[in-house]
Amino acid sequence: MNRDPRELYDLEPGLPDLEGPVLIQALDGFVDAGSAKRLTREHLLEAHGSRVIATFDVDALLDYRARRPAMTFDEDHWADYADPQLAVHLLHDADGKAFLILAGPEPDIRWEHFIAGVQQLVVDLGVRLTVGLNSIPMAVPHTRPLGMIAHASRPELVAGHEKWVGNVQVPSSAGHLLEFRLGQAGHDSAGFAVAVPHYLAETEYPAAAVALLESVSGLTGLSLAAGELLEAAASVQAQVDEQVGGSEEVAAVVHALEAQYDSYLKGSRRSLLATMGGSLPTADELGDELERFLAEQTEDGSAG
Repeated sequence: MNRDPRELYDLEPGLPDLEGPVLIQALDGFVDAGSAKRLTREHLLEAHGSRVIATFDVDALLDYRARRPAMTFDEDHWADYADPQLAVHLLHDADGKAFLILAGPEPDIRWEHFIAGVQQLVVDLGVRLTVGLNSIPMAVPHTRPLGMIAHASRPELVAGHEKWVGNVQVPSSAGHLLEFRLGQAGHDSAGFAVAVPHYLAETEYPAAAVALLESVSGLTGLSLAAGELLEAAASVQAQVDEQVGGSEEVAAVVHALEAQYDSYLKGSRRSLLATMGGSLPTADELGDELERFLAEQTEDGSAG
């Protein structure tokens, strides 16, 4: 049965011409190492002002029993309910140019109907480019530049980025399928996934959010200042360096990861992402000890 995708969302009437905005897709529910996607999204929504212009029917898209929204109980009554919201927000960059953010939980069901709805919004709002945000854990040291995996519906969109691997199969996400379907329909779409040191994947890592922000700015031309993210990144980097410096064993693990990283780059002048193809020998063994150490420091309150 063909359903009208417009039935899935409510769009604010009477919107002005947005002059070909960029749509940034930052849905929750898929891998988000270092909370980079969430940090980037929250920073943009706060730093650039926002208002909701379209809301999706979450009752038609979410499995509440799989991820139950929080409720607040106050002594003898229910005081609050965290209503899940899946929405498109309108923002403006530092130069006053309009752009959009799709934020909220990744749909549990009816992906194709949801994507048809987003595609209809892309048409109705005149979106010129949709960009997805992601972050993945990888066996790399925090002392080396962050790698960025770029992909797009047209190779020209990410021509300045090195390719990662030739051909692999990975678990899908609604965001990745959205990029694929938009490309099939002739709409420009792209995505960035920053590689986060896997021993920092479970904690906030603002440096990865800064890298995502810079990649989006570089591709779209939007003026998106990193601001507080830069300060947070410097603070976290200092904390991690202090923890690593306080343990000879942990420092040895980091040096081993550095040696592996550098060995892949030596002589090739290629990125680690392009060379390693997603795997490093003995990376898990090297990283597990460091991950445990940093987790212990966080629990003791010495890491932020």
